[in-house]
Amino acid sequence: MMTKASVAEHVARLLEKYPDLAVLRQDMADAFSVWSASYQQGGKTLVCGNGGSASDSEHIVGELMKGFRKRRPVDPEFAATLQTVAGSEGEYAAAHLQGVLPAISLVSQTSLLTAFINDVGPDLMFAQQVYGYGKPGDVLVALSTSGQAPNIVYALQTAAAVGMKTIGLTGRDGGRMKELCDVCLIAPWQETADIQERHIAMYHTLCALLEDTFFET
Repeated sequence: MMTKASVAEHVARLLEKYPDLAVLRQDMADAFSVWSASYQQGGKTLVCGNGGSASDSEHIVGELMKGFRKRRPVDPEFAATLQTVAGSEGEYAAAHLQGVLPAISLVSQTSLLTAFINDVGPDLMFAQQVYGYGKPGDVLVALSTSGQAPNIVYALQTAAAVGMKTIGLTGRDGGRMKELCDVCLIAPWQETADIQERHIAMYHTLCALLEDTFFET
């Protein structure tokens, strides 16, 4: 069984590898506080980004929707119900399904995205989904290395109007995202590859913290 580690311990491990992120120590704690509060209240997470950040969006969802560093066995009551419903197949499923932190990648809806881009335009393609999926108390995690991507800006503005909390991962000077996010994690680099490398380290740390908080094993 893995033991739970504190926010400070997780962030300390991040800073051992990336000491340049020491300026984000409090921001990382704030991002975790916003994100974990949403899950504590039954919320979900929406994630979006462009290019390499689109891949990061799917990566984040992968860490949240299945075991990341832990097995995450399902709730025993649900396991018993599944076995009642499906017998031996239910027993197999209950033994292999994993606990989830609900999350949706907004970059993965191929038919919707291509239809919206063709019929309306690309600048609102994430905002449309935020408007459709988002509820008060949910979290939007938005990634843009420049902080200036129009479709990210519109998504953040729409999330605020819906009543969602927003966490941004960006770089350089933060761009417009710096003013639009409840918490903005700004990697202190200029080059896209350097920024994205830090983004991976940051969201891995936050996903590990969330898993540690909501799952024992």
